[in-house]
Amino acid sequence: MTIHFPFQNTYSALPANFFARVAPTPVAAPRLIKLNRALAVQLGLDPDVLESPEGAEILAGKRVPEGADPIAMAYAGHQFGQFVPQLGDGRAILLGEVIDKDGVRRDIQLKGSGPTPFSRRGDGRAALGPVLREYIVSEAMYALRIPTTRSLAAVITGEGVMRETMLPGAVLTRVAASHVRVGTFQFFAARGDTDGVRALADHVIARHYPDVAKAERPYHALLEAVVARQADLVARWLLVGFIHGVMNTDNTSISGETIDYGPCAFMDEYNPAQVFSSIDEMGRYAYANQPRIALWNLTRLAECLLRLFSDEQDKAIEQAQFILGEFADKFTAAYQAGLRRKIGLFAERDGDEALIQDLLDAMAKNTADFTLTFRTLADAAGDADDDSVRAQFTDPTAFDEWAARWRQRLADEPQSAAERQAAMRAVNPAFIPRNHRVEAVIAAAVNNDYGPFEELLTVLSKPYEDQPEFAAYADPPLPDQRVLRTFCGT
Repeated sequence: MTIHFPFQNTYSALPANFFARVAPTPVAAPRLIKLNRALAVQLGLDPDVLESPEGAEILAGKRVPEGADPIAMAYAGHQFGQFVPQLGDGRAILLGEVIDKDGVRRDIQLKGSGPTPFSRRGDGRAALGPVLREYIVSEAMYALRIPTTRSLAAVITGEGVMRETMLPGAVLTRVAASHVRVGTFQFFAARGDTDGVRALADHVIARHYPDVAKAERPYHALLEAVVARQADLVARWLLVGFIHGVMNTDNTSISGETIDYGPCAFMDEYNPAQVFSSIDEMGRYAYANQPRIALWNLTRLAECLLRLFSDEQDKAIEQAQFILGEFADKFTAAYQAGLRRKIGLFAERDGDEALIQDLLDAMAKNTADFTLTFRTLADAAGDADDDSVRAQFTDPTAFDEWAARWRQRLADEPQSAAERQAAMRAVNPAFIPRNHRVEAVIAAAVNNDYGPFEELLTVLSKPYEDQPEFAAYADPPLPDQRVLRTFCGT
């Protein structure tokens, strides 16, 4: 059977030092766990064919599809603030690019498909748990309307991978607007390869920011565009309680998508200092630090572009600093607008920011569940009483005091209670991929039970709907179910 991927590859046409040509390593007995049929159709692929045994072989890397030009991309990166001049795709291989039904160019990449020249003594493989975690969380983020890479398929390989113990091996097929990272620019800048930086910038402009090509200073405009997308992206993360967990520059996408779901997690109770990642011992990537780290990463990108800005370094630095200075306002505008929507405000008034901050402070002091507080607040804005939202606070009177001011503010706007409730429910999810649920799904899958995985995906595909038959999925963990640490997928 011939399986056709309509590849139109551009990255592999760049200079040879941008990547290493390497084929996936065949696996023993690939078996499809899950195919994202709707995404396959969006990509112009036949889901029935992909679900065949031959399709599973392609999605596991055992067979290379016609038209593919498999490569491992080169990049560098700051990892927890320490610069590593060569990282690269150590366990991922880009098969190629397709144009989807909306005319958008998308990468199709295999993660866990075997060693590459960038593997640094690693086996290039992935265990089942991290593959399922990325599938679940990336598709949940998509349903939450947050820019993200997508998951096309998960395949079990029929081989074990050794980590602390022997685990089932798996491969994830990831789809992205591209896999270019801040670290990709750093790879060339660290080598003094200005031509490489320019070629990469031109590629990114053509692929992601075509309007920038018409600007008087296109490389300045590129940095402005990336700053704007990152500011908006991180604001969206905070609005749903998401913690990336490992915001290294090599995990910061130039396209403005969320990428590389390793030790990621969603908060249960609201805590600005919350950290889940087992490797983030100093809290560098804590929930509330994410905007600051995004700007730090963007500053590293700006450093790479300086030679394209001006031959005069002082002038180039001044221009870059001006653009980076826009991040704070862009982030704050996106974040505050999102928070206003979460508490049901349609217009911006003086005092709104303080009102919202007072709610967040009360939530933190009273260990209120982040997701449920806002979801039940939507009900309280409609025809329900305050009991459900009060129950989120260890001291319910803390909510009562705030609610009196909130209702006074709501009275300043003309919208009906029903309109307000509908608007709030559209931005405050009932369901997120709670950590204890994800861990339970992985534990079942390791024992060859994928029923919980399928059910969780079903629930998370409609996060803003009540889904009474799945109401328990909205519940926070019991004390003995709490997940305190999440782990990287390498």
